[in-house]
Amino acid sequence: MPKLHPVVGWYALALLVIVLDQITKVAAEHYLSYARPLPVTSWFNLTLQYNPGAAFSFLSDAGGWQRYFFSGIAIVISGVLVVWLYRLPAGQRLLPAALALILGGAIGNLWDRLVLGHVVDFISLHYAGAFFPAFNIADSAITVGAALMILDSFLAPRQAAQTGGKGPQ
Repeated sequence: MPKLHPVVGWYALALLVIVLDQITKVAAEHYLSYARPLPVTSWFNLTLQYNPGAAFSFLSDAGGWQRYFFSGIAIVISGVLVVWLYRLPAGQRLLPAALALILGGAIGNLWDRLVLGHVVDFISLHYAGAFFPAFNIADSAITVGAALMILDSFLAPRQAAQTGGKGPQ
């Protein structure tokens, strides 16, 4: 049996993020009423909300053009991430995990924009009357992926120095 290219596992991680994101969004739309919080803890609610804009509802009231603008950006970024993942050396772990999480999150939210015209959010965190903007699994994957990319940017130079510039061994 031929050996699979190492990138297949990272693409599978991105696909897992997409599937989990879409399943949880469908469940949120099925079980939650729009804008009616379902308290889970004193600081966490499930609250169905629709976001036609970008992060933190940026440009959510822009009149509709932002759907196509943000979809275009997501398509370009996703394409870049697919190629970037493919070209990474096989021994790396942190950076490809980060890129796969971002890719899965970007495609999860892109699907919503293209099919629904808005992104489905349902996770609501709050404290002492202050509410963080609602988000979803795709947003969480993008955030964790970005944090891992930052971590990798600090660790990669150190690892290269330890291996004589040859990268991960």
